[in-house]
Amino acid sequence: MSLKHRKHKKEESEIDITPMLDVVFIMLIFFIVTTSFVKEKGIEVASPSSNASVKSDKGNIVIELDSAGTILVNKKAVSLEAVRPNVERLLAEMPDASVILASQKGSQVNDLVVIVDQARQAGASQVSLASTE
Repeated sequence: MSLKHRKHKKEESEIDITPMLDVVFIMLIFFIVTTSFVKEKGIEVASPSSNASVKSDKGNIVIELDSAGTILVNKKAVSLEAVRPNVERLLAEMPDASVILASQKGSQVNDLVVIVDQARQAGASQVSLASTE
């Protein structure tokens, strides 16, 4: 009689999910600790409108960059390496001058960044961007 009684009695089985939750929390902690958050450095540039014009007046140092890679500092052609000495010389003559970098559409961004860096290393406190036609 006891065998029949056991067959008819439904046994309830439970699955213990505590070990699974432990593993999930350990994995979560592992991923949080090993994740590296990198803030990339860069220059924020607001592109000027294409109808903005640049006028060379005596209070500014105008650096022009065209799509062929030609660099003009106050209408004088210079190489990429000669930008810094020219800006230093012009800033010595005009200490309150601001530097305006005028680039044409299609000019190389790498050249633009190098020119901005060289102008800042030369001592220019303000470097503005403009576009030419």
